[in-house]
Amino acid sequence: MLTVLILLSGLQLCIASPVVKSEDGNNEIAVSPQSKNRKTKIKKPMSVKKAQRLQAKKEKKLKRDYEKSIKENRKRSLEIQTPEVRERMKQNLKNANTRNKDKRKTNTSRTKKAKRKYK
Repeated sequence: MLTVLILLSGLQLCIASPVVKSEDGNNEIAVSPQSKNRKTKIKKPMSVKKAQRLQAKKEKKLKRDYEKSIKENRKRSLEIQTPEVRERMKQNLKNANTRNKDKRKTNTSRTKKAKRKYK
């Protein structure tokens, strides 16, 4: 009977505070029961921050270059056409824009707020 009591009391002493992994999975922190509601902020190493900054910068540049190349390709595709075809392409673009605008207008006019806007 005495051994059972000693074992049960020993189990309570062995319960430790849980270990929580951070979002990036690199660092672990011990969370005490008092700080359950509190979020502790873990700072990332400077090398990680720098690498993330450079990666974001590179992605932004790639996106900008991609949009620029698309714009140039559209411009070039208009330039290589004959004048009649060029006019027809421009008119088709205008018609498509007005059609899309009307479509958007009818879709939004179904809602109560948009009905007041488009009387």
